[in-house]
Amino acid sequence: MMMRIWNNILFLFFLILVTSQFSFARILEVGQDKQFKSILAALDSSMDGDTFRIYKGVYTEGNISIDKSIIIIGIDRPVLDGKIEDEIFSVKASNVTIKGLEFRNCGRQVMKDPAAIKVYGQSHVIIEDNVFHDNYFGIYLQHSEHCLIKNNIIEASQKRESQSGNGIHCFRSDSLQIIGNQVFGHRDGIYFEFVTETLIWRNVAHDNLRYGLHFMFSHSNAYIANYFKNNGAGVAVMYTKRVTMIANTFEDSWGDGSYGVLFKELSDCYLSGNTFINNTTGIFFDGTNRITMERNTIKGNGWGVRLQANCLDNKFIDNNFMGNTFDITTNGTLVENFFDGNYWDKYEGYDLDKDQKGDVPYHPLSLYAVIVEKNPPAMLLYRSFMITLLDKSEKILPSLTPENFVDNRPRMIPHKL
Repeated sequence: MMMRIWNNILFLFFLILVTSQFSFARILEVGQDKQFKSILAALDSSMDGDTFRIYKGVYTEGNISIDKSIIIIGIDRPVLDGKIEDEIFSVKASNVTIKGLEFRNCGRQVMKDPAAIKVYGQSHVIIEDNVFHDNYFGIYLQHSEHCLIKNNIIEASQKRESQSGNGIHCFRSDSLQIIGNQVFGHRDGIYFEFVTETLIWRNVAHDNLRYGLHFMFSHSNAYIANYFKNNGAGVAVMYTKRVTMIANTFEDSWGDGSYGVLFKELSDCYLSGNTFINNTTGIFFDGTNRITMERNTIKGNGWGVRLQANCLDNKFIDNNFMGNTFDITTNGTLVENFFDGNYWDKYEGYDLDKDQKGDVPYHPLSLYAVIVEKNPPAMLLYRSFMITLLDKSEKILPSLTPENFVDNRPRMIPHKL
């Protein structure tokens, strides 16, 4: 009985300590006619739990190290200018919120990777509703967890990859949420390396110099309702497993070596409801295993799907292939993948029983696609009478295309996705 009483007393004492810590939290105002003239001065006088209200103006205070759990709110979008010399905010405390600011011109030191906001091994950091203009890296998280990056505009105007870092860069982090950001003009829009259990939702990445999204060795992440357009080489997903990609759009990545998305050494992933439109290559599969791809739209690409011979046990179910120069191609003869119920606009079969499934199996791999894959200059013969004749002959008497590269139940009309 006495032990229970003492436990209750100790818990009450702990509760009083925690409550008292935040009961003295203050609002510190920063501005020309406010209590503090500079952010650094306010930081020197602050303690955990304080809220900073930074008023409109341009602040050039060099590197600002945030080592306390504080809330920073910009009023009328104040500007923090690094003058191309310094990292602007170095976050070295957990439970920090940064909202409503504009960050410009952080330093460009290649060996140190400075950022407008860089988080060093912390948790529960919120970076929301900020504007980033012409920084080397926009937001950089390393060894961090349970952080939120939401509704930021991250823009750069560098013309070469060597002059620019990434818009949102995350390294060895876990349980992040990247939501509703717009990223353009950087080297990579969003970059992940060794990042796990993270949600990437409703972001827009366009006109980045290399990739709109680039992630490597980053397992068990979900990418939902993002939009990638006109990025240099598209999107790259590499050396990763257990990825979920739903309702994303990959558009307008044109050029030699460009694609909507590259999957390299990927396994145990699920893709549904995505749109790959107007790319040189819609999807490039290289060394992928156990990928389920269903109810996606592959439309208006040069190559819809390029499926390398080192890809095994992938499933293509109920997808729409429309308006592609080549719906699908491969560079080998042994194809251990599964196709079922896809709509192919080049299918010329019939449906006597009216079940909306073709009565004749469809072989989507054309002879000409095989020839071009092995001899790219053969593309000069595109739309020639000789090539049309070769493809027709191959469909009647298959000789060079893999026999098991077949959809036994092709859809007669497109799926409503």
